Amino acid sequence: MRQLVIAERVCLIAHIVSKAFGLVGMLLVVPNAEIILNLSQVGETAIQLSMAGGGVVDIILGTIAVSIYAYRTLGLVTWLAFMLPAVFISLGSELLGTSTGFPFGDYSYLSGLGYKIGGLVPFTIPLSWFYVGLSSYLIARSGLKVAQKPSLGRHIGAIAVGALLFTCWDFALEPAMSQSSLPFWYWEQAGAFFGTPYQNYAGWFGTSTVFMSVAGLLWRNTSIKLERSQLNLPLVVYLTNFAFAAGLSLAGGFFIPVLLGFVLGVVPAVVLWLRSSTTPAQVVVEPVTQEVSVANVKVALK
Repeated sequence: MRQLVIAERVCLIAHIVSKAFGLVGMLLVVPNAEIILNLSQVGETAIQLSMAGGGVVDIILGTIAVSIYAYRTLGLVTWLAFMLPAVFISLGSELLGTSTGFPFGDYSYLSGLGYKIGGLVPFTIPLSWFYVGLSSYLIARSGLKVAQKPSLGRHIGAIAVGALLFTCWDFALEPAMSQSSLPFWYWEQAGAFFGTPYQNYAGWFGTSTVFMSVAGLLWRNTSIKLERSQLNLPLVVYLTNFAFAAGLSLAGGFFIPVLLGFVLGVVPAVVLWLRSSTTPAQVVVEPVTQEVSVANVKVALK
C-alpha cells in the first residue's frame, strides 16, 4: 500500500507540474515561439514535443493519480463502477456530438490531445471526464453526507451538485481550449455565450448527470465514508484543472465565464470539502449475548 501512495503522489505532483508548465508555455512560449526556435535545435525539438504530447501526458497523469486514489480508498469494484460508465458514456456522448451536433453543438477536435477514436474524439477526452468527474462527485457526496445520512434526496442532490461542479469547470475551460492562441477544438459557429453555445453546457451537465447516476446506482449497497483528509486529492485535482483553464481564459479576456465557474464551482467545492467529516466513521459493535443451557447436575454429598 505504501508503494501505491508514493506512486499516487508522484503522479499527482507531475500532473500539477505539467499543468503549470502547460499554462506558462501557452501564455509565454507559444506567442514567442520564433525566439526559441532561433536559439537552437534543442528549443525547436522541445516545442515540437510539448505541442505534440503535452496535453496527452497531462491527462494521463491525472487519470493515473485519481485511479490509484480510487483503488486505495474505494476499492477495485467501486472504482471501476464509476470509471467504466464515465469513460464509455462520455465517449458515446462525444462521438454523437462530433457527428451530429447533439448534445453539445457543432464542434470538431483539432490535434494536440492524442489519437482520435473514430477519427473524431481524442482518447484523452473521456479520461478527463472520468478523473475530474469522480473528483466532483466525491466532493459532493461527502459534503452532503450521503453515506452518514442516506436518503433518496441526498443521493439525487449529490448527483446534481457533482454534475454542476463538473460543468462549472467547463465555464473556464471552453474559452481556453477553443479560442486561445493554440486551440484544441473549434465551434462551427460561435455561440452566444462568449463564443460557446448555451447548448454545450446543457450537454456537459446532462452527460455527467447520466454517468454519475449510473455510478450512484452501482454504489447503492456500498457505504463510502471519506474523511476530509481523504478528499484532499479530489479537491486538489478539481482546483488544479480549474486554475489551468482559468489562467488561459483570463489571459484571453474571458472574465465573466471564469467568474461564473469560480462562484458556482470552486466556492461550493471548497465549502463541501469543509463540510465533510473530520473524523473516521465509528463502527458500532453490538454486544453479543449468548444463552448457554446448562443441564441440571445432581451432586450426592456424603
